[in-house]
Amino acid sequence: MPPNPANLVRRFLAHSTCTVSDALDRLNLKGAPRGILPIWSGCPRIAGRAATMRLVPEGPASPVRGTLETIAAAGPGEVLVIDHGGRLDVNSFGGIASTTARRRRLSGVVIDGVTRDVDEMKTLRFPAFGRGVIQQSVRGRCAFGGRGVEVGLGGVLVRPGDLVVADVNGVVLVPWDRTEEVLRIVQECAAAERKVKAWIAKGIDPVEAHERARYDVLGSSSG
Repeated sequence: MPPNPANLVRRFLAHSTCTVSDALDRLNLKGAPRGILPIWSGCPRIAGRAATMRLVPEGPASPVRGTLETIAAAGPGEVLVIDHGGRLDVNSFGGIASTTARRRRLSGVVIDGVTRDVDEMKTLRFPAFGRGVIQQSVRGRCAFGGRGVEVGLGGVLVRPGDLVVADVNGVVLVPWDRTEEVLRIVQECAAAERKVKAWIAKGIDPVEAHERARYDVLGSSSG
């Protein structure tokens, strides 16, 4: 584990999910689920380690109780990741869960599914990312499938403790044991982008600026 996990998370928070996704591409890491976007306008960027849980179609365990217990077990700064299999017809999260998560100082929630009580989330300034909004209650429509387990998010595997970064562009996931390596390339990509934009602003041909920065080989053995 990195010597200062909190500092590492903060350093990722300074970068767009687009730049993190570029770094993942250069390492051939799959970490960019599609279709999961901010639930409310003005939702801020978040970064934190994943506190995972799963909702399933049927079972004896209450989804409400299971969600609240998962939130209670999560640490400050963590991001709740809910695997609901991409379902659009059943709620996955809501106002009571948002209030509890804000109280427990979670960084936000990322849902492979839909949510409700968006007005409450916005009032709480609780960041939420998902596939959309629904008005119905989760009660009686699904079951709790466990917490602290490997889950899926838009086709990407998420392990407990993996890094989650989310912003207006979407969500990216970084295996925790690769975070330092990915961050190094993120910083290289960000620096190269700044150079390219500065050169273009000075009138340099954009293709020449791109080639001069060697952007396409960053993170490779030749870069």
